[in-house]
Amino acid sequence: MKKILAIAFILTSAYMAKAQNASSSATQTVKLNLANAISITFVDGGRTGGTVDLNFNTVNDFANGVISGEQQMLVQSNKNFNVSMMTNTQNFTYTGSASPAPVVAIANVLQMMVVNNNTGGSLSYNNYASIPSGSATIINWGSPGGNRTFAVKYKATPGFSLPGGTYTANVVYTATQP
Repeated sequence: MKKILAIAFILTSAYMAKAQNASSSATQTVKLNLANAISITFVDGGRTGGTVDLNFNTVNDFANGVISGEQQMLVQSNKNFNVSMMTNTQNFTYTGSASPAPVVAIANVLQMMVVNNNTGGSLSYNNYASIPSGSATIINWGSPGGNRTFAVKYKATPGFSLPGGTYTANVVYTATQP
């Protein structure tokens, strides 16, 4: 009987030794330091879009103007944002045979309109309007996100007073976080 009790005691002790699981833990804090971030590019990923050619070949083109295709832009921002646009000069740069070179204000000939607005923001240019010589806000309070897109179209109406040649202007788009 003593042997049975001794064997039972040994088995119980071995079981209890196994049942006692040892554990330990350690804690670490992970801290994210996020800066405000914003980017504006053309949908193809470039910061410089392709040249928009507006060709005037007929009397109808000069009388009614010519409209470009859509120029698609992408904004990525972790905060609400505004988009503005401006030209880098007040006048077109002229290349051609007219002498003296004509001085043509961009605002008198070139208009722009925002189309396909997927930014969540409100528009200032939802109809064709002249591109001013200074900065103009075109999208107000766009929503944060990584895929906020919009597109613009240009319309040029030079009329019949300008000589033949090439008239060039750069339009700069800027996204800012208020």
